[in-house]
Amino acid sequence: MATVEQVAELKEKMAEERAGLIAAARSLSPAEALRVPKDATGEEQWTALEQLAHLWEMERSYDSWVRAALGEENPDLRTVAVEPVAIPIEAANGHTIEEMLQALGLERAYTLGLIDGIALEGFDRVATSPIFGTLTVLQWLRSFYRHDRQHGAQIAGRQSDYKPNFKGTEPNQRKARIEAVAKRQAGG
Repeated sequence: MATVEQVAELKEKMAEERAGLIAAARSLSPAEALRVPKDATGEEQWTALEQLAHLWEMERSYDSWVRAALGEENPDLRTVAVEPVAIPIEAANGHTIEEMLQALGLERAYTLGLIDGIALEGFDRVATSPIFGTLTVLQWLRSFYRHDRQHGAQIAGRQSDYKPNFKGTEPNQRKARIEAVAKRQAGG
């Protein structure tokens, strides 16, 4: 069973990685926030603003997945509805770093409240994703600080030392997103 110490460590790491992400984002000028790194691929092709929107969307998704795991035995996360964020990735470049950080701050406050409301045995419940496999609630929650570390490095212009552990090959989320938006705009 998860321990009080593991939950405290989770929250400490979440705070530490989020602080680094915020510092990296706030160090950017408005022009730098819109820069796409040369020779980048996949998510690294997103601007800093798009990466912040992606983090917001994924935090909302992870929260939904955790709630699903707490509510039923090993849910299939493909069936879990996730409420869309107010500024999706494709609209992020029309906003400021501060707007995106404020939104991330509000979402994180919700996440921390969610964590505080979980009984220790709840951290051992599981949920299954076709991309990540079956993870415990604690493992899903650890994704928050790892994801912040990954994108914080990218925003700062560095290669991240963290790579997500996908089942199979990493999906090209940027390409999938572009295709989904084009399909939506075409009325399909």
